[in-house]
This record gives sequence, C-alpha cells and structure tokens, in this order.
Amino acid sequence: MTELELLIDLHKNTKRQGPGSYEETKKALDLINLENNENLKIADIGCGSGDQTITVAQNIKGSITAVDLFPVFLDNLNKETKNLNLSNRITTKTKSMDDLDFKKEELDLIWSEGAIYIMGFENGVKYWSKFLKKNGYLAVSELTWTTNSRPKEISDYWNSAYPEIDIVSNKIKVLENNGYSPIAHFILPSHCWIDEYYKPLESEFNDFLKRHQYSTLAKKVINDTKEEIALYKKFKDYYSYGFYIAKKL
Repeated sequence: MTELELLIDLHKNTKRQGPGSYEETKKALDLINLENNENLKIADIGCGSGDQTITVAQNIKGSITAVDLFPVFLDNLNKETKNLNLSNRITTKTKSMDDLDFKKEELDLIWSEGAIYIMGFENGVKYWSKFLKKNGYLAVSELTWTTNSRPKEISDYWNSAYPEIDIVSNKIKVLENNGYSPIAHFILPSHCWIDEYYKPLESEFNDFLKRHQYSTLAKKVINDTKEEIALYKKFKDYYSYGFYIAKKL
C-alpha cells in the first residue's frame, strides 16, 4: 500500500478526519442567513465520513450532496444516513474537489470542513464560486495562524507542510479578492482537535499497525501522526482551524 492508502486506512473508522465538532458546525450554520426550505441545494465538499454533513442535515432543510474522492468514507456516511433516516436528504458522490460536475450557480450553500487545503484555499474558493448562486454562502474551515508571530519550530513545520497557512486577516482578503463578502469567522477551540479528532485517531493506532504487520511505512504513518499531535499540544496557542463564512457577491 502507498502512504496515502495507509492514511486513509488509519482514518477510515473515525467519525471525523480533521478537527471540528457538532457545536462548531452548528455555530457556523447559525451565522448563515438563508431561507430555510426544502428547495435549498447544498454541497459538502471533501466530506470524509460526514459527521458534519449529518449535523447540517439535522439543522437545515434542503438536499445535500456529500462529495469525497474516497469511497470508504462515503460508505460510512451512507450507513449512518440510513440509520438516521436521512437517505432522502443526503446523497453521496465520488468526485475530486477540483473536478466537480455541479451546474453553474446551482448551489445555495457550499460547506467544507478541514478539506479545502487539499487544493489550496485560494484555488478552492475561486473554483467553487462558479457553482454558487448569487448571494449563496460558502462555509469552510481552514488551517490558520492565530498570532502574527510564532516559534520557529512550528512555523517551519506548517510552512513546509502547508505553505498557504496564514493569519485570519489574510484569509479574509483572499475571500474579498475572489468575489465574496465575509460574513463571520471564528477559531476552533482545542477540544475540536484533541477530543474530537486526535483521541479517536490515537485509539486506532494499535489495530492499524497490526493490520499492516508493523511495516516500515505503517510505522512511519503513525510516527508522523504522533509528531503532528505532539506539536499541536505544544503550540496550540499559535494555530488552529479558522471557520470562515462568506456570501457570494
């Protein structure tokens, strides 16, 4: 297996593939001023196993298309939507986020938690804009510096892993420069990382290593993940995910 395949296998049994929580998803939803009716068309892009997709469906009317490149995550979401009697509201689609087939100005709301980094924040907000109706909403969480300066160790780590990481004001400028009116933003608290994401992931480590017979690459995946977790715990005052809500002009 490739390293990417191993990463997918490590994350496949967790509710979330990145930081977040029911409360923060609900908080973002409450900041969106859409007429709440069954005609709303919503896309959750890079949905993973769709914990936030379900939260959106439980709190807003309309139909949701949950998009992810990896079928294993969509299979988990389909099972959960069936259990919750939401299959008539949520449909899944296996597509890359940079090759979507929605119609021009089809969507009232585009949602994406912890996934837009895959194609880059600016590329994502620019490309997805064409699928949004005028006055439609974009709601995304994105890796963000929470201070204007930070220790070299964590700065070097994230600037290498994700060079587009930036402070809130510069993320807002990207939205403004690409046809959006920023409505609100907030920073995810640490429990969204530790309790909702990292602890469930850590509980998978032993079974993951056993499944892959403690291979060198499997151990590398775990060690890299442990490094990321240790860095977050050490430097959590300097970065998090920012949740950005904006309206298309």
